[in-house]
Parts: sequence; C-alpha cells; structure tokens
Amino acid sequence: MSSPGSGPDRPDGLVPEQAPADEAPPVEPLGRSAAAGTLWLTAAQWVMRLTGLITVAILTRLLTPEDFGVVAAAMTVTPFLLLLADLGLSTYVIQVKHADQRLLSTAFWYSLSMAIALMAAIAVFAPVIAALFNLPGAAPVLRGCSLAAGFIVLCSVPAALLRREMKFRLLSLQWLFSAVIAQVVAIVLAVRGAGAWALVSQLVVAEAISCVLCWKAAHWRPRFQFSKPEFFAMAKFGNKVVTVDLIVAMRPAAEAAIISTVLGPAALGYLSIAQRLVQVMQDLGGKALVPVSTVVFAKVRESPERLQTAYVKALSIAYAAVSPLMTVVVVGGTLVVPLLFGQGWDESVPVAQALGLAAILTLGAIIDQRLFYGTGKPGRWLAYAACFGALEIAVTALVAHKGLNWVAIGFVFVALVATVVRWLLVGRLLGIRPRRLAAVFAAACAAVAGSAGAGLLALNLTAGWAQLWSLAAVIPAIGVVHLAIVRVVSPEVYRTVLALVPRPRSADEST
Repeated sequence: MSSPGSGPDRPDGLVPEQAPADEAPPVEPLGRSAAAGTLWLTAAQWVMRLTGLITVAILTRLLTPEDFGVVAAAMTVTPFLLLLADLGLSTYVIQVKHADQRLLSTAFWYSLSMAIALMAAIAVFAPVIAALFNLPGAAPVLRGCSLAAGFIVLCSVPAALLRREMKFRLLSLQWLFSAVIAQVVAIVLAVRGAGAWALVSQLVVAEAISCVLCWKAAHWRPRFQFSKPEFFAMAKFGNKVVTVDLIVAMRPAAEAAIISTVLGPAALGYLSIAQRLVQVMQDLGGKALVPVSTVVFAKVRESPERLQTAYVKALSIAYAAVSPLMTVVVVGGTLVVPLLFGQGWDESVPVAQALGLAAILTLGAIIDQRLFYGTGKPGRWLAYAACFGALEIAVTALVAHKGLNWVAIGFVFVALVATVVRWLLVGRLLGIRPRRLAAVFAAACAAVAGSAGAGLLALNLTAGWAQLWSLAAVIPAIGVVHLAIVRVVSPEVYRTVLALVPRPRSADEST
C-alpha cells in the first residue's frame, strides 16, 4: 500500500510543483507553530462565541422566532454562492507545495468574477428561491445575506495565504475585532426595531471588516494574469472539495425547506436557535483545530508515521475539548436554553439536547474531512458526504410530520452510522486498523458517560435552586469529572493537551 499522499495513489496534477520527498519540514518548528496557532484560534473562538452567545441572548428577547427562521432560510442558500465562486481553490492554495503569483492571481480573478455573476443571479431569482421555502418575505433578506458572502469570496485568496503561512494569531485578532463590532451593530439595530435586518447587518458588517483587515495583512495584490493550466490543475482538486461542500450546504437547505413547509417558520426558528447553541459549543472546543490541522496534514503527508501521529493527536484533542461542552448541552439543556434565550424558546430544548448528542458522535468528522483534504484526496470524502447527506435529508423528510423532536432524533441515528463508516475510510487511508480509532472514541465515550452522570446528579441535587445556580453546579461537575476520567483512561491525551500550553521561548527559538 502506498503511503498517504505519495506514489500512484496521488491524483496527477494536484500539486504542480513538488519538493523532493526528503525535504520534510522539521518536526519541532511545525509542532510549535501548530500549538501556537491552535491556542490563538481557541482563545479567539472563546471570546467571539461567548460574546456572540450574549448577543444572541439579547436578540432573542428583541426578535421573534419568525425573524430567526427567515434569516436561517436565507443563510442556507448563500453558502452555494461561496462554494461555486471559490470552487475549492482556496483549499488548494493552502495545501499546494508552492503557490506562485500566477496561481494566486488565477484563483482570485476566477473567484471574483463568479461571485459577481452569482450575486446578480441571487438578486434576480430571490423571490423564486424564497417561494421554495414558503417564505415570500425572505427575498430581500436573501439579497442582503449574499452581500456578506461576496465579502468572504473577495478575501478568500489573502485569507488562504495567511493560513498557509500559519499566521493564525493575526487571523484570530481580525476575526475577533470584526465579530465584536458586528455584534454591537446587530444589537443597536434590533433595539431600533430592524427585525431580521439586525441579523443580516451583523453578517455583512463582520465579513466586510474582516475582508479589509485580511487584505491589509496579506501584503499581496493580484496581477492581471489568468493561467488555464493552473486553473485546470486547481479545478481538478477543487471540484471534489466544492462538491463535498455543496452536499453539506444542500443538506441544511433541504432540511430548512422541509421543516418550514411542514411545520412552519416558527419551527425553523426553534431549530435555528438549537443549532446555534450547539455550533457555539463546537466552535468553543474544536473549531481552532480545523485550519491548523489542514496545514499540518499537508506538511507531513509524505511521512506515514508523522501523519498517523498528527491525526490521532488532533482527533483525541477534538474529543477531549468539545465533548464536555456538548455534555453540558445534553444534560443541562433545560437550564441553558431558557437562561440564554428566554422562556419563549422552550421548544428548542429537546432539539438542542439531541443535536448535542449527535455532535458528540460526529466530532471526528471535523478532523477527518481536513485529513482527506490535507492529503490531497478529497474524492474519497466526497463519496462519504454524498451518501450521508442524502440519508440525513431522507430521514428528515420521513419524520418531519411528527415534529422537531423526531427530526433531531433522526440526526442522532445518522450520526451514529456515519461514525462507524468514517473509521473504515480513515483506517484505509492511514493504513491503521479501524479498531484503533474506535478505541479513541470509546475513551471519549467513557469520559462523556461519567461526566454526564455527574452532571445529572448535580442537576437532581439542585432541583429546587434557581436555574442560574443549578447550572453553576452542573457545569463544574461535568468538567471536573470529564478531566479526571480523561487523565485516567487516556493519559496520552491529557499530556497532549498540556503540551499545547505555551512555554517561554529561548532566544534561539525566537530568531
């Protein structure tokens, strides 16, 4: 069997210029850069998501479920603009061995021209798209959301360059600044009665500020160059990436259309809030690993041993960091949702709990996808995404008439089956036995089960307390027990997490 990313298994043309295999990057500088990048991105995610959670808590008291439902429907469409305009070229720029000016300019001019054309198409066909969701009022909101997507496309190449160079500290500060400003704008507009437009403005302002800062930091400007050979080489890689992302984007779009049609816009709003809560928890724990792991996997793919080690570490950290946060949602959802969003959102509680359980099952997917991209094999992930995207839509359509709770249970079922299939795919890619991956998952499950039991005990003991004080007892109970079990069951994971703590650098390391 050829090693991942080398030999005959590598698709021709994915990496136009390759360095010799013996020119592997040094382990320690790469490890330090990855650790520092993860720490900066994690810190930024915590600040952004916590302030964002506060912002959502304020907005849910100023806006209606219908407002959130309309914006949620619009936001399921705009990702298609992003994907078709980018065509996976930014991911190619991150993982390619050498990115010259001709390649970068080609990627930029394609993305820009496609973004303009697609934004114009959305502006024209917005009423038709809104009618598909049975939400006629969503047409102007859809046009507004497409503007935010345009800013993302505009800075896609500069952002890819910053990620490629592992300048995650700079990216983190940019994202944090733009997110906080946008949140303030959203609250001000909501207070002034802007309705759903407060949410749209938050999206547009955040991406506009981030775009300006990204261009300033990248110190790169496109030339009037467009190379067909470079474009086709990028497209050969990117068409698989974008197809995967299109499938991922089609799933929530189809689900939103089903739910809004069968259950109405309010139900879609309840689902949107539950998804936001779970997404915030995922981002707090593991989102920082996504951009870092893509770069690391691409840099070590020539060495099977280093690739296996990097993957298992990333997977273990993802489970250790995110699962306790998801456990808080599953166990304390009856406290978290009303405290954050108010009493009018009680229907989101069981949905958020089921989504939290599904998220625990699928934590490995965020790392697995980056593994296949970083090793230059997006086609294998494409097959997986297509099968399970279709399965999730089918299950949603089958049970939607029974209510949101059944939809969420369907998510859990699909997540369980998908997890087992990923073990087989990753095991084949890395040349390791799937039971090794199952062992990592089993260790995570042991920590989740123990911490969930502690959380339920704390919840029962504080049943007569105020919700805030009860939650204040549940969270540390889950966190302490989870950490203790991880230390006993997976000491290597515990040491890996501690190794990410920054240490003072010597003068030699700083130069």
